[in-house]
Order: sequence, then structure tokens, then C-alpha cells
Amino acid sequence: MSTLLIRGGRVIDPASGRDERGDVLIENGHISAVGGSLDATGAEVVEAGGCIVAPGLVDLHAHLREPGFEQKGTLATETEAALRGGFTTVCAMPNTDPAPDSAPAVEGLLKRVAQDARVRVLPVGSTTVNRAGEQLSALSELAEAGCVAISDDGSPVSGGGLMRHALTLAGALGLVVAEHCDEPSLNGNGSMHEGAVSERLGLAGQPTAAETAAIARNVELCELTGGRLHIMHVTTATGVDLVAHAKERGLPVTCEVTPSHLFLTDEAVAGSDPTPAYDTSAKVNPPLRTERDRLALLAGVNAGVIDAIATDHAPHAPEEKQCEFDQAPFGISCAETALATVATLVERGELELGATLRALTQGPVEAFSLERHVPGIGTLTVGAPGDVTVLAPEERWTVDPLRFASKGRNTPLAGLELRGRVRAVVVGGELRHAAEAAHV
Repeated sequence: MSTLLIRGGRVIDPASGRDERGDVLIENGHISAVGGSLDATGAEVVEAGGCIVAPGLVDLHAHLREPGFEQKGTLATETEAALRGGFTTVCAMPNTDPAPDSAPAVEGLLKRVAQDARVRVLPVGSTTVNRAGEQLSALSELAEAGCVAISDDGSPVSGGGLMRHALTLAGALGLVVAEHCDEPSLNGNGSMHEGAVSERLGLAGQPTAAETAAIARNVELCELTGGRLHIMHVTTATGVDLVAHAKERGLPVTCEVTPSHLFLTDEAVAGSDPTPAYDTSAKVNPPLRTERDRLALLAGVNAGVIDAIATDHAPHAPEEKQCEFDQAPFGISCAETALATVATLVERGELELGATLRALTQGPVEAFSLERHVPGIGTLTVGAPGDVTVLAPEERWTVDPLRFASKGRNTPLAGLELRGRVRAVVVGGELRHAAEAAHV
């Protein structure tokens, strides 16, 4: 493995508190030195002047679609998309076919990963058998097979007794329960946020109470059991408050937010034209909320209440979104726009740079205790894996979904100018992406 020197960038490592101009030297797949004017003799050099050099980004929540839904995406295409977006580690959600609800299913996934993945992929096991919400999976098998968490993402564990057992058993195994917090009896099968925009468009909406009631229940079960609870894609101001209060009580609760919910509101469904657009590319679950909610999410990241920015990358085949809004599947393809989206928010002054990078590196690692699986991940300390993301924060580019590596073109950001471009990505000491090869 060659020696690699990333030279002359602004090195920011939230885990160690480092923020200084300097170099990063990678040897034998690991960080060997960080500092000024490091010796580059015999090394491959990546010039990072004017760029931010950060630990490789970690995504706790991505839908890679394989196995079972290769028309939407494959491990090869979706991990290439993650790579171009600056991510070096991705946690794969379990809504595949078969669902990873047993050791053989997880082992089969990991064999595919070893063959095709462009970044490190860590499996999230299914909380219940086939994600049906009726019977717990063999959680001890999942832990031994290498799952970093369990989740039925896309479906909540609606039974309180079953969720209690999941938290109890997972906690004993050192696993986090990552929950899609939704109360099915309240969401009314809504296709967007319930509010003024849904009324104007004549679409059934999901009230904020569908999320917040589920968060409140799960926090109480977390306290009852002592199990670790991770609240996925929080979208509401009240949800952020519930998480903050849980943390103040010392409960083992963490949460994440998506770039889409930080950047967009439910107005994206209607579009900017006088005639409503009913834009299916803006249909996501949980739905885009109000500006008040968006501002609360931004404040939650800046305050550290929200632990991680996770993409919830959800590619779909183009024809699947070309239908009536109510019939379209939920999901936004955003692996390749995520970092630029939040970088644009930093440039606007809505997000703080340090808090944002923490939520993309150290925060997700701590939320899922990923250092148990990959020691040193999420940092630029000596001995850590040679995972590095180089970002040109001033560079502007226009989103063109036809040039995505992802099979999913379903983004409401098409044609929008963003600020911040990934210049280089190093995974395990190997330079796997450079801007010259980018296609976004």
C-alpha cells in the first residue's frame, strides 16, 4: 500500500479538537502523522490548499437496496454515490430482500459488500423477523455476525411490549435500537406533512404528533429498560425538545437528522411556481416539515442535541416516482448532495462548521459505538484508519441528477446551485475519489 500525503489543508478533527493548517500523512492504511511540513519523500501527494481536510464522513443511515431491489440501486452504484459525497463509512439499512434478520442473511450481505462496495459498509440488522413487527429477530446472532445496530427502518416497532423487549435484549448485547418513530394510528397514511401546504394541495398529511408521540413512548421505554435508543431522522421542533430532555435526564438516547430536513420544508412539495407541482422527488418519510421545525433542527445540530447528520439516502428507479403523488414511494437520493447541502447552510450562517463536521464524524461514531467495530474510526489521530475527506468549501456547483453515480435521480435539488465540493476521498489509505473523476 502506497504512502499518501494530503498537503496544505485546514485540518479539522472534532474528536481531538484539532483545527489548524497542516498535512496528513497516511502509511500502511493508517494515519501516521498530522502536522506542518511533513516529509513527502516517496509519497503520493494530494494538494489540499484552500480545502478542509476532515476525517472520512460516516453515514448512519443509507438504503443501498441490494439484495432484492437492484432496480433502485446496487451496492456498487450506491457506495460509489456515497464515496463521491465524501462518505467513507455507511451503515446499511435493513429494508432489503431478504431482510438481515439472521446470521446467514447478514453474512450473505457482507460477502456482497466485500466484492462490490466502494466504501466501508457496516450492517444494521432487522429488529423483527422480516421487519414485520411481530417477532424479534435472533438478536444475539445479529450481534455476533457484525451488526452495529438493529432497526426496522421504514416501519416503526408499533407494539410497546415488543419495543420494550427489543431495548432490553439489545442493551444486554451492546446493540443500539435505531427506531423510526411514528405512531401508525396517527399518521393516517399521509403522504406529506399535515399543515397549510397539505391543505392547499389537497393531500393527506402526517401530523407532528405521529412522530412526537412515538418518541415520547420510546424514551420512556428507554428509561424503563436501560437499553440504548437512537431516534432516526427527527423532523419536528417538539421531537428535538424531547431528545434534549431525555439527555438532561441522563438517558442513553441519541438522534439524527437528514440534510433534506435541514435544508427544505414542506413547501418543496408544491414547488416555486404559482401552479402546485406535487413534486414526488420531495416525498420523504418522515415528511419535510415547516420552517419552524427546520430552524429547530438547525439549532439542535449547533447545540449538539442532535448527534448525527445522516442521509437517509433512498434511491428509486425513475419510473417509480413518475406517478401521482399519493402513489409515489417515499425517499430522496441524496448521498451525492448531502455534504454540499450542509456546507451551503454553513455558508449561510445557519449551521456552525465545527458542529456540522462533528455530526458527520465523531457524533455518528459515538451514537452507534462504531469504534468497537473499527477502532479509531471518525478521527485523524495517529493510528486511526486512513479515512479522509477533502472538501473545497468555496466551490460552487449545480446539481444535475443525470450525472449522479446513484441509480436514483429522485432529488428535489435538481438545478440548484450548492456550495462546497468534495475534492478527494481516501478510504483505508487508498485514494478512491478525486474531483477530476467526479460526475456530479
